[in-house]
Amino acid sequence: MWRRNQRKQRAAGDAPRVIVVGAGFAGLAAVEQLDRAGAGVLLIDRNVYSTFQPLLYQVATGGLNPGDVSYPARAFTRRHRARFRLGEVTGIDPAAREVTLADGARFGYDYLVLATGVAAAYYGVTGAAEHTLGLYTRRDAVELRNHIMARLERLDIAGPGREVSFTVVGGGATGVELAGALAELRSTALDAAFPEVDLASVHIQLVEQAPALLLPFEPRLREYARAELAARGVEVRLAEAIQEVRSDRVVLASGEELPSDVTIWAAGVTAPAAVAEWGLPQGRGGRVLVGPDLRVPGQQRIFAVGDLALAQEQPLPQLAQPALQTGRHAAQQIARLAAGQPAEPFRYRDKGIMATIGRRSAVVELPHRIRVRGTLAWLAWLGLHLVTLLGNRNRLSALLNLSWRYLTWGHDGGVIVGDDPPPFLADGPAPAGGGRPAGRGVPLGHGRPAGRDVRVGGG
Repeated sequence: MWRRNQRKQRAAGDAPRVIVVGAGFAGLAAVEQLDRAGAGVLLIDRNVYSTFQPLLYQVATGGLNPGDVSYPARAFTRRHRARFRLGEVTGIDPAAREVTLADGARFGYDYLVLATGVAAAYYGVTGAAEHTLGLYTRRDAVELRNHIMARLERLDIAGPGREVSFTVVGGGATGVELAGALAELRSTALDAAFPEVDLASVHIQLVEQAPALLLPFEPRLREYARAELAARGVEVRLAEAIQEVRSDRVVLASGEELPSDVTIWAAGVTAPAAVAEWGLPQGRGGRVLVGPDLRVPGQQRIFAVGDLALAQEQPLPQLAQPALQTGRHAAQQIARLAAGQPAEPFRYRDKGIMATIGRRSAVVELPHRIRVRGTLAWLAWLGLHLVTLLGNRNRLSALLNLSWRYLTWGHDGGVIVGDDPPPFLADGPAPAGGGRPAGRGVPLGHGRPAGRDVRVGGG
């Protein structure tokens, strides 16, 4: 009966108009909850798909296709009786209750939910933006994969005597998972995929400014992760600050220089640059400040959720669960406000954290001091990520590709590759007068196509 009344309200045109900006975990959770509340929803995103970010590192290391971690935004909105608009929000007018897109289009709202996510933060490190690659979008993952494979291909062609170094900056979950996947690629797939490459010529190093990896985890799990990476041949450098990144090396604050052909930045996040143009209060890292109920201070009709939101009274980890929970909470408060009821404060329900190091190795920390590591934790991590992927096709495809990776890579090295990156990026710095910085993503609708993804090395 409640659902029927909500449908009648929507059909009558008196349902609240809600704009959700961002098709990540938080944005999609808000759209789904708003559908249940009978609201009229418009979802806006700069991509036509939603990306499952926790598995981007698998795309970057040739274990998954980009399509395995992407789900069409319009398919999601159609299922939840919402509309989708491709675009990027460049302005917000709270007085007129309008948002403006980069193409000049304007859309009115009764309530606005901001869920754009975040981008890489370089903390003023010289050369970091120009000479590193990130891992925050599907485009980032494809570009990073192309660079990794191009370096290995050149090493295969060059023959004995040449070496290649991959550096991961940041010892959080993304950095640990990526370093572990690179080590796995080297140890299990190179013999078949790149037969002329000497495994000893491929170096992987992880640099972390803190004295330990995975700081949100308890100390024994942190040490387990460090030991597992070291056992897989990753050189872990802890308590090391980075002073400068160049095209072929990383310079530490101590003055030591580490050779680095491909440097991946996973050291921190900040709000997208466009957020500064919205006129909303911002806190650390440019993130939008929110009150206890997730509304922006001074704005009764604007919510910020997910990684973009900064709740000073209740700091939240930048993980999938807080994003999902804040997205649902904002939608629930919109339903309450539309019904004339007061908004309620948000309360985070901790469901635990997990990170994987590689095949049969992961760490899981759950409430009530439940801690798991090793094979059982890895199976739990694998199962949860497969279940939470959007779409049965994605689940089946990811299951097939991950099974291929973990069961057959050592036999045929069937890594997934795409296009070669631009020569000046693969071989060194850009020539004078041309080329874009290596650390900047290809603008939407420009640049080279992602290309067809194929397996190489066997099968």
